[in-house]
Amino acid sequence: MRFLLLLLLLTYMASASMEIYPKKECELFNNLKHSKNRGHEVLKMDKVYEMLKHHKEQYLVKVEGTTPAQRWVDDDCLSLRPLRGTPIYEVMHSGTTAKPVVKKTVNIEDELSRADTNMAKKSQKKFEKSTVTSKQNLLALSWHNAFCETHRYKKECKRNISSLFRSKKRETAFVLHGLWPQPRNKVYCNVDYEFIQADKSKRWRDIPCLALDDTVEKDLAKIMPGFASDLHKHEWVKHGTCYGTEANKYFSDAISLVTQVNASALGTLFKQKIGKYISLKEVRALANKTFGQGTGKRIVLQCKNGLITELWLQLGTGSNDLATLLKRGKPMYSRCKGGRVDKAGYGR
Repeated sequence: MRFLLLLLLLTYMASASMEIYPKKECELFNNLKHSKNRGHEVLKMDKVYEMLKHHKEQYLVKVEGTTPAQRWVDDDCLSLRPLRGTPIYEVMHSGTTAKPVVKKTVNIEDELSRADTNMAKKSQKKFEKSTVTSKQNLLALSWHNAFCETHRYKKECKRNISSLFRSKKRETAFVLHGLWPQPRNKVYCNVDYEFIQADKSKRWRDIPCLALDDTVEKDLAKIMPGFASDLHKHEWVKHGTCYGTEANKYFSDAISLVTQVNASALGTLFKQKIGKYISLKEVRALANKTFGQGTGKRIVLQCKNGLITELWLQLGTGSNDLATLLKRGKPMYSRCKGGRVDKAGYGR
């Protein structure tokens, strides 16, 4: 969305080519894995590049005069507009030194900020037309360590040296994937077509920012690691718009439910069993003991490659108490009968 706004603002100043601007001098790699950089090439701040593709949080750009000419670079190293205070550039061809052109001065950051704010307000009103509260909801919780085994490229899964010596809460507890109104085909309530398309193509950054309270946004970023990849925008547009409340209430409810699960005996069990096997029978038996007889059948496991990846809970409505909501939920069948609780780190 921000890219489209930028094009509208610069129609009379720039060509329609996919030009992209360096934010810092990052390495230009031959491949997605960043295992080779022939010629030790880096982005040059005085050049403008042609963007060929965006994939897995990286840009493929054309760099003339290098072999190979197509290079991969992290998307946080580039911007779809010049940095504040730099002149608007007219580019003769990609990878060449940009020549300043005397144009009418336009503060692009301010224009985009105003446009984004207006768009977010309009979109928020449209998103909040649904006033019928969902009667059945599925709480999907992820075991973050297992998720990152197959999604290492995700921002929330990148590990640095400091993370190797201290664990994060997300590595020993469940995190929020989503709260999904049921039945599962109940999605995209009163959402504009352009946002549906942006969501389905995983262009979540193009979905307008949500008008969340500071406290809710801060708590959500902690309990939903995917917040770093705009997962919250996807969850709101696809599922939250059918929940029957505004975004703050939707995410506050979800945060409360995740917190209750992690603070329960069920959450303690998974923490104690890290690196070990847990059966569905064991999980359901503990749920019956903790939340009340019959609640175990409202819980299922999702597994992949022998690892437990998610915990799904079928919930009713009309209460803030997890045990009460589980009792009002519907029984579910679980294909996964058990799996290992993955440790933090890869290949463990």
